[in-house]
Amino acid sequence: MTAARALRRAGSLAGGYVLLAFLWCFHWLPLSWQAAFGQGLGVLLWRLAASRRRITLRNLALCFPELTQEARERLGREVFGWYCRSVLERGLLWFAPVARLRRLIRIEGDPGFADRHPGPVMWLVPHFMGLDVAGVATQLHIRRGLASIYQAQTQPVIDAAMRRARLRHGNTELFSRADGALPLVRSVRRGFGFFNLPDMDFGPRDAEFVPFFGVPAATLVAPSRLARSLGMTVQPVQVRLLPGGQGYVVRYLPPLADFPTDDPLADTRRVNAWIEAQVRECPAQYFWVHKRFKTRPPGEPGLY
Repeated sequence: MTAARALRRAGSLAGGYVLLAFLWCFHWLPLSWQAAFGQGLGVLLWRLAASRRRITLRNLALCFPELTQEARERLGREVFGWYCRSVLERGLLWFAPVARLRRLIRIEGDPGFADRHPGPVMWLVPHFMGLDVAGVATQLHIRRGLASIYQAQTQPVIDAAMRRARLRHGNTELFSRADGALPLVRSVRRGFGFFNLPDMDFGPRDAEFVPFFGVPAATLVAPSRLARSLGMTVQPVQVRLLPGGQGYVVRYLPPLADFPTDDPLADTRRVNAWIEAQVRECPAQYFWVHKRFKTRPPGEPGLY
């Protein structure tokens, strides 16, 4: 390792420790203070983060062409406020005592389904801002273990902290995306539920172009195939961040009927349509800062 590279790595590690220390200190504040700070940071980030602002507005233009430019910018500002809240409140999820988390997370629907159901279960959890809240709720309120695919973070200190936090409540297994599906399959066969995040663009591998708000989006078909091969029942999970210090709501919805089928493409279309309906209910809390349409069908130009 060259001296310059060593210095850059040391600086990166130091930055990670500083951020982690800030999140630890920040989590002691009342949630209403954290929420206000997050919303304020969102206003600032909207002005400074030009690249993410462009991505967000492009996504909103593709998915909500009926809105005016002014309306999309207003929605984009809301997105940034919720996004900053979700990042800053990560410290609460990582470090707060279980008793505090139980007070702040309201559970609705049927969380007990996974414990009553005799067969394998998949929780379908789209990328809303409160995604990590749904993970904590599942760990705290459901006895069946949780298994999920983990996307490693580029910052090693934050990556280690995130992994440690997601494992701290026990009865959880995380697998790197690079490890493939086999470790996850073994975990499901041992009785763990699959906490599935179905709506990110991971490139063309194992994906089909399935409409999302009318735009072809590279979408993994593996969840349908996995559910069929393992006989999994699929239960959607909805999560919402509430205004101010009111906390969070996690809803365990009724399992999908007649799913999966022998047509994984049709199943994937159905999942995307369900996610789209959820987004329309609460568009400002969806993860629009991600390049959802980065991968394009052959011959199509890029959208970003």
